[in-house]
Amino acid sequence: MLLLYRILLTISSTSLFVVIYLIKSHVTYDFGEGINSELISYIGYFSAVIILNLLSLFMIRFLESSSLQSQTKEKNMLIEIEMANHTFLPTYLGYFFVALSIESSDWIVFGFIYSIVFIFTFFSQTNYFNPLFILMGYQFYYVTTMNNIKVFLITKKLMKNPVVHKFNNLKRINDFTFIDRER
Repeated sequence: MLLLYRILLTISSTSLFVVIYLIKSHVTYDFGEGINSELISYIGYFSAVIILNLLSLFMIRFLESSSLQSQTKEKNMLIEIEMANHTFLPTYLGYFFVALSIESSDWIVFGFIYSIVFIFTFFSQTNYFNPLFILMGYQFYYVTTMNNIKVFLITKKLMKNPVVHKFNNLKRINDFTFIDRER
C-alpha cells in the first residue's frame, strides 16, 4: 500500500507539469459548436489534478500511524522548526520552464522528460512536497527532534514555537516524512 501511495503522491505532485504542457500546446477536446472547448478542457485538466490531490489526502488514512515520540525519548521532543515551503519553489519553477520549452508537437520528448522527472521525484522522495497541498491549507516543515533527527512534516498547523506542538496523530510516509491528520 505504501508503494502505491508514494506513486500516487509522485503523480499528483508532478501532474502540474503535464497540465502546463497541455495548455501551452493548446491540447483541447471538442465539445461541439457554441461551447468554449479550450476553457472546458483547461478546467478539466486542473480538475483532474485537484482530484488526484484529494485522492492522495484521502489515502492518508491507510498509512501506518506514528508519532514524533517514536523519534525521541524526551517528552518535549522538538527543538527546531524550519518552514520548508520556500525550499521547493525552484524545483517547481524548473518543471514549469521545462514544460514551456518543449515543442508542442514533440510528445515523445515530453514523455521522456516527464518520465525522468517522475523517476527522480519518486526516488529522491521530494514527491511529498506538493504545491496544491498549500492551497488546501497544508504547510511543510523540517522539524528537528531532541535526538537531532531532522524529519519532514506536512501539517495544517501553523508552527512557530517547537515547545508548543504535540503530534500524536501522524501518518508515516517513510522514516523521515510524516503527515499530520490533526488540525
